[in-house]
Amino acid sequence: MIATATEIAGLEGGTVSLTPEQLDDLRSHVKGPLMRAGDTGWDDAILIWNGMVARVPALLLQPTSAHDVAAAVRFAREHRLLVSIKGGGHNIAGTAIAARGLTLDMSRMRNVTVDPDARLAHVGPGCRLKDVDGATQEHGLATVLGFVSEVGVAGLTLGGGLGYLTRRFGWTVDNLEEVEIVTANGEIRIANRDKNPDLFWALRGGGGNFGVVTRFTFRLHEIGPTVYGGLIAWPFERADEILRAYRTITNEAPRELSAWLIFLHAPPAPFVPEEWHGRKICAMAVCYSGDLHASTEALGRIRALGDPVVDLLAAQPYTQVQSYLDDTEPKGNHYYWKTEYVAELTDDLLSTMRDLFGECSIPGAELGFLHLGGALNERDANDGAVGNRDARFAMGTNAMWEPGEPGADTFPHWIRNAWERLRPFSTGGNYINFQTADEDETRLRATYGANFNRLVAIKKRYDPDNLFRVNRNIRVAGS
Repeated sequence: MIATATEIAGLEGGTVSLTPEQLDDLRSHVKGPLMRAGDTGWDDAILIWNGMVARVPALLLQPTSAHDVAAAVRFAREHRLLVSIKGGGHNIAGTAIAARGLTLDMSRMRNVTVDPDARLAHVGPGCRLKDVDGATQEHGLATVLGFVSEVGVAGLTLGGGLGYLTRRFGWTVDNLEEVEIVTANGEIRIANRDKNPDLFWALRGGGGNFGVVTRFTFRLHEIGPTVYGGLIAWPFERADEILRAYRTITNEAPRELSAWLIFLHAPPAPFVPEEWHGRKICAMAVCYSGDLHASTEALGRIRALGDPVVDLLAAQPYTQVQSYLDDTEPKGNHYYWKTEYVAELTDDLLSTMRDLFGECSIPGAELGFLHLGGALNERDANDGAVGNRDARFAMGTNAMWEPGEPGADTFPHWIRNAWERLRPFSTGGNYINFQTADEDETRLRATYGANFNRLVAIKKRYDPDNLFRVNRNIRVAGS
C-alpha cells in the first residue's frame, strides 16, 4: 500500500496530487504491481538503454494483461496524468520514461506463442527480439526484427522496423498481421486489415501515438536455424577499395544476403588482434539466410577483398547473428545519432562518408550504411504509415561514450555537423526509431512525407487529447 500522497506530472504541465485512496483504487483494478522509488525492483524497472536521456517517473505499473493496461489508461485519462510506455527501453530518445509521470512497464507481458502450421507468432509487448527469435527458431522460422537482441519488439515494430531480413520480406510492419491494442478511451480493440483498418494502417509505422499494444501477431518465414554470417573487417586505409566493393556487392547481392558497412575504431575485444585495438577499421556485419550450399558464391565478392583484420564469418545459429552486435551497444552509455535514408551510393556520398570518418576523433563513433533495398521497395508508398518505399540504404553518423568521458560535450555537435554534410544525399526520409530527443516536428513530418496528414486525422479520431504524447509525437491542433 502506498501510504502518502504522490505528486505526478500532469498533461497540462505542473503536477497532479494523487491521494493514497486514489492509488489504492488503481491497485484494486490491476493485478500487476504499482511501484515508486524505493520499492523492490524499482531501479531495474526504470533503467533504459540510453543514459544520455535517462529520466525517473513518479509511478510505475507493471501490467500483466490487456485488462490491466485498460484500467491504467482509464486512470491516466481520468486524472490527466503524463503517461509513457516501456517495452524494451531501448529507444534512443528515451521515450520509455515520462519524467515524474506514470510509466507502464510491459516487462511482465513477455510471452511468445508460435503456431508453426499457420506460420504466425503471437508476441507480448514486453518481449525483446531474443525472446521472439528464440521461440520461432525452434521451428526454423523467423520474422523481420532488428539486429540487437535486447531491443524491444514493440517499439521496433511500431516505428516500422528493419533488420537483416528486410531485403527479403520488407519492413517489420510488412509482416505484421494483427494487434490487440488499448486506445485512449480505455477500450481493448483488435486491429488488422479488415477490422479497424485505419488504426492498423497508422500502427504500421506511426509509433506509440495511438494506444498501448498488448499483443502483436507476426507472419513467419522459413529461416535458419543455421545461417551464414558474422563480422569481417579491414584497415581503414583500404576505405576506398572497400566502399567501391560494397557498392558492387549491394548492387548484385541476392536478397538472402544483407551486409551493413560500418567505419569504427576496433574495440579491445578478444577476437581483435591487440595491435589493432583502437585503430580505425572498415567492417561489414553480414547475414546470408539462404541455402548454405550457395553461401560461398553469395559471399564471394566479400571474400575476394582478402587480408581482413578480423574474420568471424561462419555458419552459425541465426540467433547468434541476431546478437553479435549486442556488446557494441552496452546499456547505460550515452548515445547520439543522426540518420537518413538514401536511394543510391554515389561516388560523392561514399567519399564524403570516408572523409568524415577520417576526420572523426570520437573513440566510440560509428559511421556507415545498412543495406535495405528489396522487398520494401515493391509495395505502395501508402501501404502502412511507415512509407519510405524509395529507401535502399539507411546511413548514420553515430556516437557512443561513457558518462563523464573527456570531451563528450563536443560529440553531439560533431555528429550534427557530419549529418549536415550527408543530408544532401538523403531521400528526404528517415527512420523514426533512430530519431534523437532533440528532433523537431519538421523532422517528424519528413519521416512520413505524404502519409503525415492521414496520421494526424487518425490521431484525432483515436487520441484527440493526445494522452499518448511521450513519443515521437503526432499532435492534433489544440491538444
